[in-house]
Order: sequence, then C-alpha cells, then structure tokens
Amino acid sequence: MAFRLVTLNLNGIRSAARKGFEAWAESANADCMGVQELKAQAADVTESLQKVADMPGHFHFAQKKGYSGVGLYTRQAPSAVIRGFGNPEFDAEGRWVEARYDTARRKLSLISCYFPSGSSGEDRQAAKFRFLALLYPHLMQLKAEREFILLGDINIAHQAIDLKNWRGNQKNSGFLPEERNWMTQLLTDGGLVDVFRKLNPHPEQYTWWSNRGQAWANNVGWRLDYHLATPALAATARREAIFLDQRFSDHAPLTIDYDFKL
Repeated sequence: MAFRLVTLNLNGIRSAARKGFEAWAESANADCMGVQELKAQAADVTESLQKVADMPGHFHFAQKKGYSGVGLYTRQAPSAVIRGFGNPEFDAEGRWVEARYDTARRKLSLISCYFPSGSSGEDRQAAKFRFLALLYPHLMQLKAEREFILLGDINIAHQAIDLKNWRGNQKNSGFLPEERNWMTQLLTDGGLVDVFRKLNPHPEQYTWWSNRGQAWANNVGWRLDYHLATPALAATARREAIFLDQRFSDHAPLTIDYDFKL
C-alpha cells in the first residue's frame, strides 16, 4: 500500500487557507504533509489549521512574527517530534520539524525543512551559506543513524533543467554555483537521493513561479521543492505529481507515493 508524502510551501498558512488549501488537503489523501513558510505564530494557527485532513499538525514557528515557520501534518502519531536542528540562529527562524517513527526494527524520520532564501541581499545570502554549511553534517549524522525523507523548499534549483531561464540566473540566488555544488555533493558524496528526479527526468517540471510578470502564465518556473531521501526509502518511490490545477501559494504541492509503511 502506498505511503503518500506531500511537500508544499504555503507562503502564509492563513493566506493558503483563504485560497482553499484545507479542502485540497482533504482530497490529496496524504499520509504526511510537510509545509513551509507558515508566516504565523502558534496563536495565529486556528483550530481548523491545527489539524488538516484529519492529520494533526506539528509546528516549528519562527520567533519573528509573520516569518518562516514549518509544519508536518501526520496521520500516524510519531514516537517523538524534534523542533530545530541544534543551531540557535536558524532554530529561532523556525526551519526544521522532524517526526520520528522508531521501533525495535527501524528508525525513521519525516522532516519538513525550509532553507533560507538569499534573494533579498548579501546578508541573507551569507546566512544561506551558513545554513548550508551547518545542515550538511547534520544530515550526514542523521543518515548514519536512521532512514529519513526531508520534505522542503530548498531554495536551490540544482541543474539547468530545473529552471526556465538558467543562462540568465547563474549569478542569482537559488542558482549560484556554490549552492548547486552543495546539492551535487549532497547527492553524490552525501548519498542522498533527489526522489522526484529519480522518477521524472523531463524538463519544465517546476514548483515555484515568481509573482512578477507573467511567470505562471508562461511557465517560467523553478524547481525549488524536493523530497530528499536516504537510498533505501528512495528506492521505494513509485509515483510523483506536481499539482497545478489550483493555486494556494506561489509554490505548487509536490506529491510522491512510496511503497513502505511506518
């Protein structure tokens, strides 16, 4: 039986709710949904958003109001929930929530993670590079101890196939050589798998479109949203889909069905 995992940057959970996110989530039949960029605090998340599609939510909110924040909606109760990955700077920004499903036979984590964007200026790009430098060894340590799937807005398009205008974006955040090299290292030396690309090698598969110009209408997009998995879990991936029929955000939901049980 398929285990359905969804990742979606909401660009504001309250905004997405006004655009029909909850009704869509009901129809998506997910077993777990990772959401990013909540742009909310605990008090802002109404009762109807604390549980979506009959899945209770586990959240990591940013200290700064209206900023960042991640969540995991899980049908099956985890054995533990970890908020943050142990760095004060980025844990204050609400970028990591991890649901652990540990048994005598297996240790497994599902993670929702929101990588920083560097597009607003040099300070934030420097923060993004700090985040990447910290996250890599954390993921390697995690991989040494357990199976996992990280659902997230990575804010990096890995290769030319992953964005429409790659030639013109080589000096822009999200497609900088250093960011792309980090992804390459993660997927080679690091041994993690970009699950969507394992299943779908085709061009023009995007999950984010700028609100400027006619990006959505002309499909001038970027693939910024990923499932990054340890090899054994990635090997169970069967089907992928980017949902384009309705918009709740400037990102689209990315769904992958896996052949495993918690």
